[in-house]
Amino acid sequence: MKLSTKRTLFSQGDTIAGTLTFTLTKETKVKALTVKAKGDARVHWTHGTGDNSKSYSAHRRYLKLKEHVVAENEKGTVLPKGDHHFKFRFTIPQGDMPPSFKGLHGKIVYMLEAKVSRSWRMPSTVQKELKFVSKSFSHHGQEMYPQSGSVDKKMSTFSEGQVQMSATINTNVCSPGDNVAVVAKIHNSSSKQMKPKYSLQQKIVYRANASTKISDQSLCKMVGDIIAPNSEESVSCQLTVPADVIPTLHNCEILTVEHYFKVYLDISFAIDPEVVFPLVIVPSGLAALQPGGAGGPYPAGSVGPYPAGAVGAPSYSDFPPPAFPIGPYPVPAGSGAYGYPAPDPTQYANISSGYNNPQQAAPYGFPTAASSSVQPQAPTAPPLFQQGQEPPPYMSPFSPSEDTQ
Repeated sequence: MKLSTKRTLFSQGDTIAGTLTFTLTKETKVKALTVKAKGDARVHWTHGTGDNSKSYSAHRRYLKLKEHVVAENEKGTVLPKGDHHFKFRFTIPQGDMPPSFKGLHGKIVYMLEAKVSRSWRMPSTVQKELKFVSKSFSHHGQEMYPQSGSVDKKMSTFSEGQVQMSATINTNVCSPGDNVAVVAKIHNSSSKQMKPKYSLQQKIVYRANASTKISDQSLCKMVGDIIAPNSEESVSCQLTVPADVIPTLHNCEILTVEHYFKVYLDISFAIDPEVVFPLVIVPSGLAALQPGGAGGPYPAGSVGPYPAGAVGAPSYSDFPPPAFPIGPYPVPAGSGAYGYPAPDPTQYANISSGYNNPQQAAPYGFPTAASSSVQPQAPTAPPLFQQGQEPPPYMSPFSPSEDTQ
């Protein structure tokens, strides 16, 4: 048996049209012939070893559609010898469904499954995996803006003095292939030398049975030049978001993918002071694709590899594109590095950290620091998505506890 579709990339509202083909060497009686479209999230990990080991697992179902290409019949339906071609068609409902994902301790998989049921025989099945790109993002309605933050550290034990650092990053939303630029001003009034370091981090959190498993890794990093004792320096850095990065994922109950940009000072025999900027990474197909902008090697008006209005291409019309590109910005005359003025440490002297403000909930897993602060600057661009728009409500008719087959 073989399942085939014209496309393998789908999203909410799309139609999955395909054909199930097989060859019978003799006349065969079947009880039923079905094709399903399924979407499931699963996580699993083990803690400890031997008798002390404990396993954690969880499952959520986000999609289940079923079509009988041969009607169910207890007496059986006779299919003649030879080649058979059965067409099927599903429409993916609108709803808050997470994208396809594969990680060390979990995955989100969408697939087609065909099954032939016969009397006194084990069912024959064939599967085909689908790539699902979600229209649902946690930054819905959020504006794109640069972010600024600062940190103060008083040296002790092996040195004297104080260190102050303020930093500005050019965005809070980006796509694979975009450049993330940061400028920082460092005032080192201590007797220690130090190095500025920059890192784009990815944090995956798996959840099961009220427990969590965390995977935190650096996607790319850069090291700056040494800052001498009792000196002041302005530094800058530009990192490119890897092309194969997993987009930010916040709409799955049992796993999340988060990103943040960390600027810190590497000081020997001391806790490194750092400023952390949360980032949302969206697929390149959802970035604004305008001439001269980042977001992928696709023409303006297209959605990823699909031209605008192409028949069968995933429709993202629920989300109007921003009026400016995500990525490197033109640098106006008289501006600082990357188009943003170099930050002034005094600018942030009275800023309270958004993570420590009880009226603001910190994103999952982002560290907090009493001595540091992060502040989004006033929005300088139109919103990525229109304020007030919400995806249509959707409640799966299939309970997670249902038979996963």
